[in-house]
Amino acid sequence: MTAIDVPALAPVAGLAPVSLEELVARAALLTRVDRKYVLPVPAAEQVLAELARSEEVRVLEIGARRTFGYESLYLDTPELTGYHLAARGRRRRFKVRFRTYLDTGAAFLEVKTRGMRGATVKERIPAEGNDAVAAAFVDDVLERAGLGAVRSRDLRPTLRTAYRRTTLHLGAADARLTVDTDLTWSLPGGATAGLPGIAFVETKAGSAPSPADRLLWRAGYRPSRISKYGTGLAALRGDLPDNRWCPVLRRHFTSLTSCSTDDRNQS
Repeated sequence: MTAIDVPALAPVAGLAPVSLEELVARAALLTRVDRKYVLPVPAAEQVLAELARSEEVRVLEIGARRTFGYESLYLDTPELTGYHLAARGRRRRFKVRFRTYLDTGAAFLEVKTRGMRGATVKERIPAEGNDAVAAAFVDDVLERAGLGAVRSRDLRPTLRTAYRRTTLHLGAADARLTVDTDLTWSLPGGATAGLPGIAFVETKAGSAPSPADRLLWRAGYRPSRISKYGTGLAALRGDLPDNRWCPVLRRHFTSLTSCSTDDRNQS
């Protein structure tokens, strides 16, 4: 029998497993409301332990592993249109990225846009090296989201992220909870920053808050305006308007950025 790898988060070790097939069938949630929280790792472990005592919680397990390496390469225009739309809180916004699952080698081209009532809509295709198919996919998704002025031919690599992810299934609500640790941000050919000791907790549910959200609120944690792409780019580049992410940058990542005020993103 193959031993389960040691999880980054201690409470995960005692949870029952859920397969990827069942998780996708019950809680794929490609259209969802995401709520994001930033906690010290010990605090995240306390929240998970309490959640497991009060809810039906299972952990994604694949090939005896319960924590998985992710890497994402984000694409944007030379003017950073995607960054600025998010920084200014525009209803129509987008992210385009190549996501690689490091433990399996699977890779996807993903486009995230906003749907009704602020819900996140994620569409993706396998990243198979066919540039024409990839371009057509990106252009189609952006066109349907009202972002047809942005064309795939204009996109360039702008930020790479890497982290370890643990995914939980909340049975009663058919919701998901992810916990990301060991996050690193890096600019193509440029600066890199690591964030040890920080857990990024994200709940993915329908319009109603999940049991995990309510537990986090009772523990004094509120959703943060954090985007791995937007916050990372603002932290590593001092020439960008970063006001939308200033509160979380000041609270958690002051060593990475001065977070100066710039009223270009107030319009």
